[in-house]
Amino acid sequence: MKPYKNKINRIRTFALSLIFIGVVIMYIGIFFRSNEIIMLIFMVLGVLAIVGSTVVYAWIGLLSTRAVQIQCPSCGRHTKMLGRVDMCGHCREPLTLDPSLEGKEFDVSYNRPQKKTTEPTDNSK
Repeated sequence: MKPYKNKINRIRTFALSLIFIGVVIMYIGIFFRSNEIIMLIFMVLGVLAIVGSTVVYAWIGLLSTRAVQIQCPSCGRHTKMLGRVDMCGHCREPLTLDPSLEGKEFDVSYNRPQKKTTEPTDNSK
């Protein structure tokens, strides 16, 4: 299992990879110079990947402004936290602001919304 990383850093890495993927797609299009339609399709797909990365960067920027900034107890540096549990962006220390999760083993599933169990109601009145 690969190590868990800070959510903000993972999304930024995805956006950066979209830029490189877009450039590679456009570069592949150069090999089809003899067929302009295929070359144009590769160029448009590459530009769409780069535009997609711009959208992802804008989205994570907006999320980052709303993220809670905390000081890591392990390394003492400030990091931003999304969700109930996250990792420190510098030292990968598990962090939580939820007192009910203090001391528990780190698990990403704590960030998923819990399904509320509804009790059966008596509608026969």
